[in-house]
Amino acid sequence: MDFGFSEEQEMLRQSARALLEKECPSTVVRKLMEDERGFDPALWKKMAELGWLGLVIPEEYGGGGLSYVDLVLIMEEMGRVVLPSPFIWTMMVAEAIKRAGSDNHKLSLLPKIASGELIATVAYLEPSAVWSADGVAMTARSEGAGYILEGTKLFVNDGHIADCILVAARTGGSGNRGITLFALERKRAGIDVTRLTTMDQTRKLSEVKFSGVKVDAADVVGEAGSGWSTLSEVIDRGKVMMAGEMMGGAQKVLDMTVDYAKVRVQFGRPIGSFQAVQHKCANMMIDVEGAKSAAYYASWAVSNEVTEAPLAAALAKAAVSDAFRRVSAEGIQLHGGIGFTWDHDMHLYFKRAKSSEFTFGDANWNRELVAQGINL
Repeated sequence: MDFGFSEEQEMLRQSARALLEKECPSTVVRKLMEDERGFDPALWKKMAELGWLGLVIPEEYGGGGLSYVDLVLIMEEMGRVVLPSPFIWTMMVAEAIKRAGSDNHKLSLLPKIASGELIATVAYLEPSAVWSADGVAMTARSEGAGYILEGTKLFVNDGHIADCILVAARTGGSGNRGITLFALERKRAGIDVTRLTTMDQTRKLSEVKFSGVKVDAADVVGEAGSGWSTLSEVIDRGKVMMAGEMMGGAQKVLDMTVDYAKVRVQFGRPIGSFQAVQHKCANMMIDVEGAKSAAYYASWAVSNEVTEAPLAAALAKAAVSDAFRRVSAEGIQLHGGIGFTWDHDMHLYFKRAKSSEFTFGDANWNRELVAQGINL
C-alpha cells in the first residue's frame, strides 16, 4: 500500500478544487438551497465533461476505469464547498449496475451516467429507520413473469429529480435473504415522490411511495432474492464517498477557524494567541487528520476488494462522522456570535455534518458493525 498520492492524483485534486471554488462558492450554495431542483445542471455537465461521473465506471461503458482512491479526492473537494449534488447516489447506482446489472442495464445506463445524461438514486430506507437488511419490508409480489411493488421508502436523496431509482424490495424470506433490487424510471405509473422538509437544505430528501407498480424481469438488477449482497457492497462504497466528503468539510471548517483566530482581536490581541483557543484548534486538527487516515484507508480497501473492506468502510464512516460533528461544533464556538448567524457559512457545515452523520447509519451503528465483524 502506497501511503502517498501520485502526481496525477494531486493534479486531479487541484483541478477539482479550482473548478468547485470558482463554480460553487457559498453564494451559489445558498441559491441552490432555495432551488427546487437542489443542484446546478450546468455544473453537473462540467463534472461529466471532466470525467468525474464516470471515474469508477469501466472504460468500455464510457468511464475512466479509475479507483475509489481517486474518487475520494474529488469527494473531499466537494465537501470543502458543501456542494449540493446528486453525485453520491448516482455513483452508488452505477456501482450496483456495474456489479450485478445485466448487459442491457450496463449498456443502457452506465454510458448515460458517465455522460451526465442520467441522474440516479437509491431507495431502501423505510419507516422502521433500520439500515440493515431487516429494515427492508417493502414487498415485491409475484405476478405472472414480473412483480407488483407496494410500500414506502423514506429519505431518498434527490428522489424528485432522479431519472432512475434503484429500489430494494422483499420478494420473500427474511433478513439478508429474499431482497431483490429493481432499476426503475421515476416516472413509472404508481410511483409518487413527495419532497420532505429537512434541516440540511443542501440535501433534498423525498418520500417515495410505490402503489401497485408493475415491474418485469428486465427491471431486476442481479439475481432475484440475492440483492442484499450487492446492496451492502454498494452501501460500503457510499460510506467511503460520504466519509471523503465529510473530511473535506471538516478540513474547511478548521481552515476557516484558524484564519479567523488570527484576525479576530480581543483584549488587544488576536484570539489565536490565547492558549485555550490554541488547544481547541489543535484538537480540531487531530480530529481532521484522524478522519483523513480512516477515509483514505477505506477508499484503498474498497478499491482493492480486500476482505476487511466492509469493516474499513464502517470504521471510516464512524470516525469521520464523529470528527466532522465535533469540528463543526467547535468552529461555531470559536467564531463566537458571528458563527451563530445565518449570514455566516459555519451553519452550512454544521448542518451538513449532522445530516451526513445519520446517512448510512450513525457512528454508533457503524461501530456496532465493526464489533460484529471482529466477533466482539
